Amino acid sequence: MVNKLAKNLVIVESPAKVKTIRKFLGSGYGVEASMGHVRDLPKSQLGVDIKNDFEPKYITIRGKGELLAKLRKAAKSADRVYLATDPDREGEAIAWHLISALNLDEKKIRRITFNEITKNAVKASIKTGREIDMNLVDAQQARRILDRIVGYEISPVLWKKVKRGLSAGRVQSVAVRIVAKREKEIEEFVPSEYWTIEAELAIPGKKKPFVAKFSGIEDEKIVPASKEETDEILARLQGASYVVEDVRHGERKKKPPLPYTTSTLQQDAANLLGFSTSKTMRIAQQLYEGVDISGEGTVGIITYLRTDSTRVSDEAMAAAADYIGSEYGEQYRGSEKSGNQNRNSQDAHEAIRPTDIRRTPVKVKESLSRDQFRLYQLIWRRFTASRMASAVYDTMNVRIVAGEYLFTASDSRVVFPGFLDVYNPAEGEDEEKGIPVRDIPKDLELELKDLMPEQHFTQPPAHYTEASLVRALEEKGIGRPSTYAPTIATILGRHYIAKEKKNLFITELGTVVDGIMQQAFPQIVDEDFTANMEMLLDGIADGKIAWKTIVRNFYPDFEEEVLRANEELGEVKVADEVTDVVCENCGRNMVIKYGPHGKFLACPGFPECRNTKPFYERIGVACPECGGDVVLRRTKKGRLYYGCENNPGCGFMSWSRPLDKKCPKCGKYMVRRGSRDVCSDEKCGYSEN
Repeated sequence: MVNKLAKNLVIVESPAKVKTIRKFLGSGYGVEASMGHVRDLPKSQLGVDIKNDFEPKYITIRGKGELLAKLRKAAKSADRVYLATDPDREGEAIAWHLISALNLDEKKIRRITFNEITKNAVKASIKTGREIDMNLVDAQQARRILDRIVGYEISPVLWKKVKRGLSAGRVQSVAVRIVAKREKEIEEFVPSEYWTIEAELAIPGKKKPFVAKFSGIEDEKIVPASKEETDEILARLQGASYVVEDVRHGERKKKPPLPYTTSTLQQDAANLLGFSTSKTMRIAQQLYEGVDISGEGTVGIITYLRTDSTRVSDEAMAAAADYIGSEYGEQYRGSEKSGNQNRNSQDAHEAIRPTDIRRTPVKVKESLSRDQFRLYQLIWRRFTASRMASAVYDTMNVRIVAGEYLFTASDSRVVFPGFLDVYNPAEGEDEEKGIPVRDIPKDLELELKDLMPEQHFTQPPAHYTEASLVRALEEKGIGRPSTYAPTIATILGRHYIAKEKKNLFITELGTVVDGIMQQAFPQIVDEDFTANMEMLLDGIADGKIAWKTIVRNFYPDFEEEVLRANEELGEVKVADEVTDVVCENCGRNMVIKYGPHGKFLACPGFPECRNTKPFYERIGVACPECGGDVVLRRTKKGRLYYGCENNPGCGFMSWSRPLDKKCPKCGKYMVRRGSRDVCSDEKCGYSEN
């Protein structure tokens, strides 16, 4: 219920904020929620009048009528209406839509924003109300209309050429393209053999040995590429003396990390906590909007979660300096400077940080759920670390001469932990404690305990994870903080990519859709084009360019591509291929159909006969283990692999395509990787064109 005595009405987006903000403002203010967007483009049609200079046709979102009537009544009786939607472009657009949907008198409207939901921030925003920033609104309108045009005009092409229910998007299609390219790189990767040689050495009089690594000859690095090369080096080392040529001591500083942006928070939460991007954003939203803290009531404990800025307010920096000085010591205080900015950063607000650094994770643990606590602890530690001094390492590098060859050993030890006392996700990785003493005299002859040669093979690029895909999108300038999580959720939901043990794989369906997009809409899936579009949208927000200018320039070429795709892409359609498999229900030859998870066998007598079966494509190669046919299969999540038709009786499987020939070196079966045929046993290393 709206407070009848309230002369001021504050409208926020989420009902979770209402209780928190109402407590801060008191009885003179009514606080209500719009429940997100109130107007949007209609779902049933394009909603953009192309012929009328791309004028959008906004309608009230279905089901919002009763809510809007309630808000209109509250606004009518209020002397002042504060639109307190989120402090970003989308929030600005929602505020603008509220003015129209509620028929608000612009004379009594004030737009307010706050980066954190705390008493001071909310009260301060009331004093600094402003008008709607139409540049931000137009930037959001341009994004929405471009996305609507791309989605609503390309998707019917996919329905026609592949199957109904598919979709394309301005950002999602580029994300699929990025995953597809990585998958091809992995598939075509041919491992190269290389060897390392380590010498286990001891200082005379010391029991504990240390390890030195073979480097080469003086300043020429040598990496043996075969056992023969390695054996030749080992032969030349026979009887050699291992003498310390040089010892260098030094100091290395490791700078503290920057505070979190949306992207880096999603990456750390995925890598350290195992959270998906959507889960991270959901929990961060709860921490931002307000949680019930024992002794404090409901309060927002982190700042706004959608940001690509690493800027920190002067007040927050001062509070952090006081806290670090009192809790850790003056020497732990870091620089007063704020973090560097990403070149594409909009810097609309601050980095993600705790609203009060003295609200430590331990103090609020009992008031938070397990996942809320883990994410808050991560944010608190990262921000606190970002305001602390650098870690200092004492380093030692030793050069050891053995005949004509050179070995090196290094050692680093923390002499001042600095920010590592608070935040050290790579604990142990930076510190090497290999050499038992710090004083090794020059020209000292060391005792050789053992020489350890080891064979290695280069590894293919890693599959994308949600975290690394977010990092790639950010580095390429594709999308913005608010788009990363929904983009990944969409392409997973459409089964264009699959997720297995954190890794992302392109599915067969994703490969087909990506192929169509490359052929018919190369501009849409071009990374540079999409990144440039983001810069143009930033230009709208800065007031440098009109939003319709961008849409006018984009549409003509795009329209041509759509028309050409409808005319020329008939051969891309996945037709119903007739097989020799007979339907046991009605006797017809079954056909190959295409579903969300790829191909399957279906009876052509549908709907009278609804019989379906899994489809296994034979590749004409005998199973290396049992002699049955090798068939193309897919995992539950849609990733393709090669397995035996006799599964589960035979457990043979391979991610690479097996070949009907044996390795001439070891006799194992060969597989095709890109343009080369390689032995399935990586330790063998044999390959040929």
